[in-house]
Amino acid sequence: MSDPSDSAKAYWRANLKLVGCLLLVWFLVSFGCGILFKEQLDQFSVGGAPLGFWMAQQGSIFCFVLLLIAYAFFMNKLDKEHGFEEED
Repeated sequence: MSDPSDSAKAYWRANLKLVGCLLLVWFLVSFGCGILFKEQLDQFSVGGAPLGFWMAQQGSIFCFVLLLIAYAFFMNKLDKEHGFEEED
C-alpha cells in the first residue's frame, strides 16, 4: 500500500506545476503582449485601439479571468485524482 505522504507530495508537486504553468502564461500575456511585443501587435487594432495597447489594458484582464477558471477546473480534476475532492 502506498504511503499517504507520498500521495500528498505528488499532489503538491502537481499543484506547483499547474500554478507555475498558469503564472508563465499570465506573464507572457501581460508583460509580453503589453510591453515586449507591443510594436508588433500595434500593427493590428481592436475596436479602433492598437492591439498592444488593448492587450495591456483589457486583454491581460480577460486572460487573468480565463486563467482563474482554468485553475479551478484543473484543481478540481487534480483533487479527484489524488482523493482530495470536496464532498457535496
